[in-house]
Amino acid sequence: MPKASAGPEIERLIQLLARLPGLGPRSARRAALHLVKKREQLLTPLADATRAAAERIVTCSVCGNIDTSDPCAICADGERDGRIIVVVEDVADLWALERAGILNARYHVLGGVLSPLDGIGPEELSIAGLVARASEPGVEEIIIALNATVDGQTTAHYLTDSLRHLPVKITRLAHGVPVGGELDYLDEGTLGAALRARTAF
Repeated sequence: MPKASAGPEIERLIQLLARLPGLGPRSARRAALHLVKKREQLLTPLADATRAAAERIVTCSVCGNIDTSDPCAICADGERDGRIIVVVEDVADLWALERAGILNARYHVLGGVLSPLDGIGPEELSIAGLVARASEPGVEEIIIALNATVDGQTTAHYLTDSLRHLPVKITRLAHGVPVGGELDYLDEGTLGAALRARTAF
């Protein structure tokens, strides 16, 4: 049976969409077709938005968040409680905690978790930056808000050892976060309860 063919531009669009999380080849093909059909309402604005994002979005040199300014809006916000730093694996986790709206703290994005099998050691993560920030005057608490996976817990233990010499309180999310769960997929109620019930680590 002959393959349905599309022009190289459409095939390229499908291939790029298929690289997105949650989109396989069939879903990417459907998304591409929908975008092409809704060219004026979706495709052109999406192209403009992605171009602008590629040109303007930067990584915050302080916390590792992404924004259109450096430092990011969270780090530049003078109303934030500088006594608390919440450590997260990824920007998606930072956004999830911000959606919960429980804390008005500052953040630190590690950029991943320790994973020897994947070749990710302490040097590949922003651990040295965290230790430096935790050493700053006025910092009183480090909340380790990593995913409840094996690698997440291993990283949490490593961070605790790295911060133990500092006069800061080290806490972690309560066990309301399910083992194997990822912060970005939890509802705001679960995240809020976990933050309120955090315990010493």
